[in-house]
Amino acid sequence: MTVLPLTPDELLTTTRSVRKRLDLTRPVPMDLITECLQISLQSPSGGNQQGWHWMVITDPDTRAAIGELYRRSTERYLAARAQAMSGPGGPAPDSPEAKTMRRIRESSAYLGEHMGEVPVQVIACIEVNAPWEAGGNQAGLWGSVLPAAWSYMLAARARELGTAWTTLHLVYEKEAAEILGLPGNIRQGVLIPTAYYTGETFRPAPRRPVQEVMHINRW
Repeated sequence: MTVLPLTPDELLTTTRSVRKRLDLTRPVPMDLITECLQISLQSPSGGNQQGWHWMVITDPDTRAAIGELYRRSTERYLAARAQAMSGPGGPAPDSPEAKTMRRIRESSAYLGEHMGEVPVQVIACIEVNAPWEAGGNQAGLWGSVLPAAWSYMLAARARELGTAWTTLHLVYEKEAAEILGLPGNIRQGVLIPTAYYTGETFRPAPRRPVQEVMHINRW
């Protein structure tokens, strides 16, 4: 196993969503996935309850079934986004924003078509107090699993694995729960495709200046 010699800042700023550059043919050792999850379990959770659970999906038929849900949801999402972008409030077709969004749509469409082929699908889950609970303290609930999911992605990046943060399959969360045999008190938070990546051009992404989003003492 190779752990890349990345500084903390490099790791945090170059862990990107990998969609088109996931190697769909190279197997990922389960030991490597387990190691990444062991690191993720060091993340904080509300009251140290550690109510997280991790579905690691490697069976081809199960991956294909989850991939089909993801494909259907991706098609709906991209159609809605295309309509919004072409509407009166959308950016000019030749603007940098429009070009960036087109690249994202293309890579999202690719992942939508190939999610079922990704060697490992990891779904971060959390226990809830009642089956399919609605309302309540959502920040406390999801804040107890989503930081761990991000830690998993960071650990994967350091081990030459590509990942992507995806939630589109949650449109069909109940169908996915049936496929995976999840108990009624388990909710899914994020689906993370995991594979070796191709290419080495990982760099920080363009973001709004911090001065536009940082507020000191008052808004």
